[in-house]
Amino acid sequence: MATQPNPTRDDFAAMLDDMFGGADSFEGRVVLGTVTAIENDLAVIDVGLKSEGRVPLREFAPAPGQKAELKVGDEVEVYVDRVENMHGEAMLSRDRARREAAWDKLETEFAKTARVEGVIFGRVKGGFTVDLNGAVAFLPGSQVDIRPVRDVTPLMDIPQPFQILKMDRKRGNIVVSRRAVLEETRAEQRSGLIQSLAEGQIIEGVVKNITDYGAFVDLGGIDGLLHVTDLSYKRVQHPSEMINIGDTVKVQIIRINKDTQRISLGMKQLESDPWDGASVKYPVGAKLSGRVTNITEYGAFVELEAGIEGLVHVSEMSWTKKNVHPGKIVSTSQEVDVVVLEVDADKRRISLGLKQAQQNPWERFAAEHPVGTTVEGEVKNATEFGLFIGLDNDVDGMVHMSDIAWGVSGEDALNLHRKGEMVQAIVLDVDPEKERISLGMKQLERGAPVAGGAATSGSGLGKNQVTTVTVLEVRDAGLEVQAGDDGATGFIKRTDLGRDRDEQRPERFQVGQKFDAMVTGFDRSKKPTFSVKAMQIAEEKQAVAQYGSSDSGASLGDILGEALKARQNKE
Repeated sequence: MATQPNPTRDDFAAMLDDMFGGADSFEGRVVLGTVTAIENDLAVIDVGLKSEGRVPLREFAPAPGQKAELKVGDEVEVYVDRVENMHGEAMLSRDRARREAAWDKLETEFAKTARVEGVIFGRVKGGFTVDLNGAVAFLPGSQVDIRPVRDVTPLMDIPQPFQILKMDRKRGNIVVSRRAVLEETRAEQRSGLIQSLAEGQIIEGVVKNITDYGAFVDLGGIDGLLHVTDLSYKRVQHPSEMINIGDTVKVQIIRINKDTQRISLGMKQLESDPWDGASVKYPVGAKLSGRVTNITEYGAFVELEAGIEGLVHVSEMSWTKKNVHPGKIVSTSQEVDVVVLEVDADKRRISLGLKQAQQNPWERFAAEHPVGTTVEGEVKNATEFGLFIGLDNDVDGMVHMSDIAWGVSGEDALNLHRKGEMVQAIVLDVDPEKERISLGMKQLERGAPVAGGAATSGSGLGKNQVTTVTVLEVRDAGLEVQAGDDGATGFIKRTDLGRDRDEQRPERFQVGQKFDAMVTGFDRSKKPTFSVKAMQIAEEKQAVAQYGSSDSGASLGDILGEALKARQNKE
């Protein structure tokens, strides 16, 4: 029986050449080798090349700091860096083989978007380094957790899952995220938790965050929003008035949106609704006390009890103050009396009146100042049809221009008074429903028409009365005169100094000069107005009536001469 010749080392090398295309094709590949010897801290490995290679034992350790469990005859994968070095040995690397194997596996996992396991082992600028079973990846600081983490030490050197975000084998770059794994896990937990919750369910949670519009409550893995309007039936300006971060609160689930995974919570729903029976508790017309909680442009809100507020519209705030901001009538936290005007329990609205809780000032004025009463007040405003006079209790009365003065046109009568002047008037009529008070000023004059009498002033002078006056001052517009020696002073207009134009010259008179004039009327301050012209016309009419008309043959001079002579004889 013929024996088979044993292949020599050269024959084995030739076979490898046939299989791999030569020794050069080994370089840059991971191959299977056999441990032939252990020398101190090195392992001698034969991969079928002309020479063996040596690899540090530490590269075979399962973890840094641990001892390698390796013995002669073990088969291991190594990376062939070079076929021969300067000593004719093969350059092998267990770490590089491990990295290459890890890259192959990671590329497969990345393609499937699967999670990979790794260990955070170092800190670099902008993040951390992660060992993915031999391949080193970069973990950005923003991808460590869902929320910013100040101390990453507890997370280091612990195997945990990561998600590969990006990898480039040519450049040796791998970017991973721990946050993506947490968010995915959290979403799964949220979805499962939401399925276990139901609207109307009462549950406990922990307040995690507080904002101006509400608070976020942790329900055991999912957050719900407790809006500020659902904290209490009473008005709450800020959630911190009732709850604090870390508080355990009992809430009711109001709404669940399973598509957006949003949960709305409420606390006031666990209390009795104060609006139940509001129509009975607050009947229309009832007078109540409350506290002003909020002031707006259109009115003020008054709290009647915890959870029930009514609106006092600006039009119902004051009897007399119109078109003013509510803040000028009431202030926040002020206690006020109000009257219920309307109740709509379905819409949770109560209309209140502030002025109705006070006496109507027009009704009060009518009771205290009957028609014919003399009142005094300040001229507040002048319009084209009269004067408005400020009276007691912030009410105004109006003097129509026809009731300002006797014998004076309406427009001239308006010019007799100015804003801010104190005047007196008589109450002519009061209409509380229409909030109107009619006043008269001319009715106070003694010259007011009375049955069987002539118009007179407070000085004793009567309208159409002829009296002797003394010139006090000469002006371009006329003369300032005084009736008698110490009587009332008045004014004679230029046009009233005589019938003829030549007589209508003030400069022809001197201070102290005396002459007769007729009283033609009185101004608002009861000062008489005089006229020489009116006196001359009246005397002519009287003379004509007494001594004959000019049609009878007597001249006007003869008639006036006779009248003058009769007057002189009478004196």
